[in-house]
Amino acid sequence: MGAVSVAEPTPTLAFIAASGTGKTTLLTALLPALKARGVRCAVIKHSHHDFAVDIPGKDSYRLREAGAQQVLLASPHRWFLVEEGDGVTEPALSDLLGRLDHSAVDLVLVEGYSQASVAKIEVHRPARGLPLRCADDPDVIAVATDDPGATPSTLPLLPLNDVDAVTAFVCEWLHGQPSSRGPD
Repeated sequence: MGAVSVAEPTPTLAFIAASGTGKTTLLTALLPALKARGVRCAVIKHSHHDFAVDIPGKDSYRLREAGAQQVLLASPHRWFLVEEGDGVTEPALSDLLGRLDHSAVDLVLVEGYSQASVAKIEVHRPARGLPLRCADDPDVIAVATDDPGATPSTLPLLPLNDVDAVTAFVCEWLHGQPSSRGPD
């Protein structure tokens, strides 16, 4: 089952920050808000750790452990594809984007992949004492922060804990993308 290609790429927006800053928390709040506005989203999440999505002892797990390079598990409810990597090489975001069915979504949200050349929102908590990355990354379009007064940036500052404000910003950005297929 191959990915469906489209003439124009689906708008892609990454959320970047150090681990533990709140990227997943923000995305899990943002996704239902975008869905309520009619925006169909795909998510690509980067992990620095090994992981398994199937359950030890189940058939899909046993098939993968037996040596299958790819296992696609399908039901009437959902399907997922597990592909074994080499354990060393990070998959490129562009390769992962190519695996998606772009006809099924209006927006691809990415958690991580801070080095990729896609639009980004930086999640920043000044109390953590970490520097902003946006000063060195021209792809960052806004900073979502829990302390705007302590966040020096010439970019738009989004209130991290106000999902409606972040949703409005993302929808405005999406509407301005040339290949946007999202709602008007």
